[in-house]
Amino acid sequence: MRWIAVDWGTSRLRATLMEGDRPLETRESADGMGGLAREGFEPALVALIDDWLEGAAEVRAAGMVGARQGWHEAPYRAVPCTPLGDAVAVPTKDPRLDVRIVPGLSQRAPHPDVMRGEEVQIAGCLAISGEFDGCLCLPGTHTKWVHVSAGEVISFLTVMSGEVFALLSERSVLRHSVGADGWDDAAFAASVSDALSRPEALTARLFRLRAADLLDRQDPATARATLSGLLLGAELAAARPWWLGREVVVCGSDRTTPAYMAALDAQGVTARAIPAKDATIAGLSAARTA
Repeated sequence: MRWIAVDWGTSRLRATLMEGDRPLETRESADGMGGLAREGFEPALVALIDDWLEGAAEVRAAGMVGARQGWHEAPYRAVPCTPLGDAVAVPTKDPRLDVRIVPGLSQRAPHPDVMRGEEVQIAGCLAISGEFDGCLCLPGTHTKWVHVSAGEVISFLTVMSGEVFALLSERSVLRHSVGADGWDDAAFAASVSDALSRPEALTARLFRLRAADLLDRQDPATARATLSGLLLGAELAAARPWWLGREVVVCGSDRTTPAYMAALDAQGVTARAIPAKDATIAGLSAARTA
């Protein structure tokens, strides 16, 4: 049977036409949750997949589409629990649509936290790699560090390193010194180690990027790698209880995964990698048959 897997975030809508567990075609649009009023979700989806609907009306969606400000709220499930719960049916005007949204996860201890969309990636990682007791690292704008055991999410930590990097490199005084591209492996490794050993000095260390540019004309690519390393080192320090002494799987994009793998390797952690796009499809497939 054909069906449609939908990953609907704050800034992007991604839909994949599926035949069983096999992806056939993927389409994207800029119609993310952040730019839509509630009445705009169904038209945005239909505009993207209209020609698929004659043979594939079943839609399984995850991400911010299920937020309170999204198309239809899918209430959080409290951990510890399995990554996937019962998908929530969405009322639709188009009779061809059968839309269900996978709920996100929440926790109150050891600290308040929430996730939407990552629960599908967690389920996909477990489907691809098999169940294990360890840590899943899901890099992104808001990176998740997740302790999984016996097929359940035990606890998780959200770190805003991706968003902080974008804000500092594009909107702060550092935008004049940090390059838009380029990389310096040695500067990245040194800054990860620096921040991991002294995370309390992070904000002071950041301004040195500007000073090094003004006084020594530091290469913008070096500044970019240093900024990334400082933020990732501080993140590793905060997430130490999740990854230390555990098997680690990194589930991210081709752009983010190598940095996390390198930073963990420097700490003696040999992590495995699973592409986020594969985990999302595998997770939505599992949600459909759950």
